[in-house]
Amino acid sequence: MIDPRTLVYQTLDFASPEHVPRQLWVLPWAHQHHPDQLSWLQKHYPPDIVSAPPYLKTLPTFTGHEYAIGEFIDDWGCCFTNVHDGVIGIVKDPLIKEWSDLEKLHPPEEVLTVDVDKVNDFCRSTDTFVLSGCCPRPFERFQFLRTMEQAFMDLLMEPPELADLLHIIHEQYCKEIELWARTDVDAISFMDDWGSQQGLLIAPDLFRKFFKPMYEEYATIAKDHGKRVFMHSDGFIFDIYKDLIEIGVDAVNSQLFCMDIEEIGRRYAGRITFWGEIDRQQLLPYGSLEDIRNAVERVQRNLFKNGGVIAQCEFGAGAKPDNVIEVFKMWDKILG
Repeated sequence: MIDPRTLVYQTLDFASPEHVPRQLWVLPWAHQHHPDQLSWLQKHYPPDIVSAPPYLKTLPTFTGHEYAIGEFIDDWGCCFTNVHDGVIGIVKDPLIKEWSDLEKLHPPEEVLTVDVDKVNDFCRSTDTFVLSGCCPRPFERFQFLRTMEQAFMDLLMEPPELADLLHIIHEQYCKEIELWARTDVDAISFMDDWGSQQGLLIAPDLFRKFFKPMYEEYATIAKDHGKRVFMHSDGFIFDIYKDLIEIGVDAVNSQLFCMDIEEIGRRYAGRITFWGEIDRQQLLPYGSLEDIRNAVERVQRNLFKNGGVIAQCEFGAGAKPDNVIEVFKMWDKILG
């Protein structure tokens, strides 16, 4: 039996892996509501993919707790208001209210104090595939700094200060990726939620003008150091799969069940690895075990082409523990 790291590389290379690699994503809600089932799941279905701890020599400053009710201020100084325990909140009071506020924007230097030796020791201590401990998110960071509503208006109106703000964000994330690309991790990961339930949040042309070049630079840095590229994006993102392939993304985590999985397969199976997922909006919280089995079969039938599928699943708010367990049972059954 091959080790998990090799299994993931075979999957990314469409090299006929003996089974699909697996990865469980766990939100604090699952720890709070289903600790016993979660413990059982983690014991019986250990991950083939993990993220490296950041091992920061200097810790960033936070106020509050990201997943608790109340206010949370992150390391950029963005203030999130949360009304639901176990999930994250939203920014109502932006840090950059006026463009003159750009003067007080200071990206967190602490995230660049990674203890590279400890990261490398971690990578050598495991046979799993290791993702970077950073996760750049330029589109979301832009929204956190300006609020979603104002950010969308900025992209349409294009004030001259917009370029300055996006440059500050992008420059910070390039520094983070350059640092992590020089460690022994297997892949660089980044994210941004680009989709609503039925389409992109902004026009594809705006995505390609402002943000695709950023992702392309991230991917280039990673590839220049021999790393693979993983990206997460929620919502209906069918219109940018081609762009992600063009810039060199190896694996994309997206909400497949928001889209036409059969059409995704016809166009993109064998060209990019689908890093999950099974529907966490309807199937995991409300579906039957048979629904879960049918969903896994649908993904396998349409997207698996001698690899190209990772059995990723999120144990988050509302999910039935038995349904999450059934996801991994079914993957073992059909490609075990």
